Amino acid sequence: MQYFITIIKKFTFLFLSFVLLLSSLDVAASKQQVSLSRIDSNITIDGVMDEAHWQNATRIPLLYQDEPNEKGTPPVKTDAFIYEDGTNLYVAFIAEDPNPEQIRASLRDRDTLWEDDVVILVIDTFNDERSGYEFHVNPLGAQGDIRMTDTDGWSSDTSWNAIWDSAGQINEKGYVVEMRIPFKALRFPENKKELTWGFSVMRNYQRDVLYQLSNMGFDRNIKCSLCQFDKLVGFSDIESSKNIQLTPTLTALRNDNKSELPGNWDNGDIDTEVGLDLRWGLTKDAVLNATINPDFSQVETDSLELDVNTTFSIYYAEKRPFFLDGASYFKSSLFELLYTRTIAEPTLGAKLTGKTGDHSYALMLADDDNSNILLPTNQGSGFASLNEKTNAAAGRYQYDLGQQGTIGLSSTHRESDDYHNTVLSVDGSYWFNQSDTLLYQVSSADTRNSEFLIQNYNLSETQSDEAYALELTRDKRDYKLFASYENIGQDYRTDLGYQAKVDYEKVGFGGGQTWYRDESDLLTSWSYEADWDKTWAQNGDLLEEEYEGFLSFKGQKQSIFEIGLVHRYENYNDNFYNQNIGFIYTGFKPTKDLKLSLYIEYASRIDYANEQLGDAFDTQTQVVWDINDHWQLDVKHNYSQLDNPQGKRVFTANLVDFRLHYKFSMRSILKLILQFEDIDRDENAYFYQVSQINKDYGSQLVYSYKINAQTLFYLGYSDRGYQDDSLKNIERDQRTFFTKVSYAWQL
Repeated sequence: MQYFITIIKKFTFLFLSFVLLLSSLDVAASKQQVSLSRIDSNITIDGVMDEAHWQNATRIPLLYQDEPNEKGTPPVKTDAFIYEDGTNLYVAFIAEDPNPEQIRASLRDRDTLWEDDVVILVIDTFNDERSGYEFHVNPLGAQGDIRMTDTDGWSSDTSWNAIWDSAGQINEKGYVVEMRIPFKALRFPENKKELTWGFSVMRNYQRDVLYQLSNMGFDRNIKCSLCQFDKLVGFSDIESSKNIQLTPTLTALRNDNKSELPGNWDNGDIDTEVGLDLRWGLTKDAVLNATINPDFSQVETDSLELDVNTTFSIYYAEKRPFFLDGASYFKSSLFELLYTRTIAEPTLGAKLTGKTGDHSYALMLADDDNSNILLPTNQGSGFASLNEKTNAAAGRYQYDLGQQGTIGLSSTHRESDDYHNTVLSVDGSYWFNQSDTLLYQVSSADTRNSEFLIQNYNLSETQSDEAYALELTRDKRDYKLFASYENIGQDYRTDLGYQAKVDYEKVGFGGGQTWYRDESDLLTSWSYEADWDKTWAQNGDLLEEEYEGFLSFKGQKQSIFEIGLVHRYENYNDNFYNQNIGFIYTGFKPTKDLKLSLYIEYASRIDYANEQLGDAFDTQTQVVWDINDHWQLDVKHNYSQLDNPQGKRVFTANLVDFRLHYKFSMRSILKLILQFEDIDRDENAYFYQVSQINKDYGSQLVYSYKINAQTLFYLGYSDRGYQDDSLKNIERDQRTFFTKVSYAWQL
């Protein structure tokens, strides 16, 4: 604790000096109150507003252009209509378009419509101006739903899924969208006769530039967005319901493998499992999730990253439904204390999440038959297997402080018979005004390692340490400034979280400026950013000093062009290396159905395997092509090469991620995924023995039929293979046939 006080004193002057430069308090734009219509009538969700009672719904015109111009005039007319019947919220949009043939839309799987023309409803159901829900629909009725937070700028979580209905139709005047959102899919205050929600209705109009339209017009000098929302009042006597959802799941799979390569397949047995998920809305603002024998497998393969010449582990996002519902309630300000992909094979799980007034809370319990933990240092990190079953618990409480601030308490715990890891943390945010915020977090970890970990990973019996972080930002319309500080102890471990680097102390400063031009100009905006940071080990040794800056230009064809330079002075294994990195990134849409992007980097970079400075060249290319409404192609290619100081090639690496989708309808989709990684190493350029040939291959063919996020059917096949110096060709050594059926019963 004394050390923490010393650190706070050290940086108090720095932060106070920064704050004194800030201007006086900003005043949020005036907010309008809109009365919500109550109409006790349902609709047919078909994208045709032929029900007479739509005429009595609350009409909200979208009068402002927010992008690319601030509070500009919309290029097209859009009207939203909203009403409720005590059970559902009904929303419709009439989106006019003088050129309907230019509308950008396709049949889409859920949460893949972000590049289309869309209409959007955003609602802050607790009216706390800190979090909310987003509902996106494209002109053909495809859905996207998001849980968002606004405690330090807008942050979206696309992994959240609700069960709701939507439809859209393109016509000669534009398109019409209808939505029906059950109140039981949302969370809002309990025991209030009438409610007030913050809300915004928006439209993304995709043309040579992206136009974003809204009902209110955002002030870019105000950092928060929810605090500028208009207010929707009404919602009288919303009917209570049992709000119980039972989702039984049946999975069947067969895993085959080869004991020798080349060789014959050893066919596995068919493994059939039945699981059950429960989602129970205890109240309007609290939800209990429970699962028995869940299917926690991922159906679609992760996008690959080149795992070459890096010392830190690769991060993969969570995709499994049980962990996604209510995930935002566990998030803290600056550290990721809960990374649920470390829980690989649980048989039981339960989770309670909710909000009452200014108080938010979350609790999760689960076991795990295949426990993995991240072992970090200041030079690299990797995952280790505990080789035993563990029990895990995570909890968080957050109190809303003032108009936008928060303070929270988090804890995680993982244990087995002779092992435990416990983390306790306090964090929060403080808003000095509408542009200037301070984030902070203090965390303490205590670990007792098992005999297996001690012997196999050279760990001490106990590890205990602390971590601290502060971040101060000023975010204005034309410029941004920030200052940050991190102090992560050498023995700090979050075995249920993700902390890939420890044993360091880091300070950083930076900022940037933006100039906005007219929507019809060749360049619609341009900006620059620059930052400096310096990192020391806990013993005081310098680890890294870095200067970075780049220019960014946005223009027609939704184009972006960035050029930047990085100078990094880095300590690796007690040797210092001067690295200079130049990069260029560009992306644009030459047509409404085609998106291209290219990243190029040329650098002097550390060859970590041979501990020397080499010359590196890297590229990342992506092509996304909506061939028509049914076919979509998405191809990514990564290339990397590294030469040593003598000009000899150390390695050449290629990675291809090929995805082809055929969409029979919005619900019925066939996906083919092919992934290939080829790393060619020069054996003579290494100080130790390596394989010259390093090829990995994977494929997947999967058919999906989704009625909603929980009622679905999968049928698929996947395999994997590799080649090294001992094999003449790529040999498949694993293959899987699988099917999954689940159905959400709503009571």
